[in-house]
Amino acid sequence: MASGRIVLLNGPSSAGKTTLTHAVARRMPTPWLVLPVDLFHQIRTRPDAHLTQRQWDDVFHRTRAAYHRALVGAASCGCDVLADHVLNEPWRLDDLLGLSVGLDVLLVHVTCSPKELKRREKARGEREPGTAATQRRQVFQHGDCDLTVDTTYGPDEPTAALLDLIRDPPKDRAFDRLRARRAAGA
Repeated sequence: MASGRIVLLNGPSSAGKTTLTHAVARRMPTPWLVLPVDLFHQIRTRPDAHLTQRQWDDVFHRTRAAYHRALVGAASCGCDVLADHVLNEPWRLDDLLGLSVGLDVLLVHVTCSPKELKRREKARGEREPGTAATQRRQVFQHGDCDLTVDTTYGPDEPTAALLDLIRDPPKDRAFDRLRARRAAGA
């Protein structure tokens, strides 16, 4: 069975990753799974559990690790996957790099202006104020991607760019370069 592809959109909360993912999915001629990391947090039970911060941190870590394995599992079964994630902790990228060896992964950085990011975060009302700004400083620290798109003015131009990337991907992929750099540094 041929492996599917993973197109991983990485950016801070409220950057427009989910909107962009859905816009791209609507224009794809073949079926794709749309798997945002937020879905895994939504399907986890007991958000009201009385846990210590350390226990919650462990739950969040395991949830994100499960998300990584779901992405890789879906692609390994031949599904094409549009994923959105926040790679604001180095272990997240390291985990995905290790799990996805041999898979076709495209890494897309999703940005928007700081002013628009703040406006969107406030409009959502479900995020701690300043989370997006903090994540914006963290999510691109690995420094490499296959495409960067800016959603400040909406999803139309980024959607077209992402569709072009999927239709005509580069031979040399960011995930492969990042994996090689990590191996050379180890």
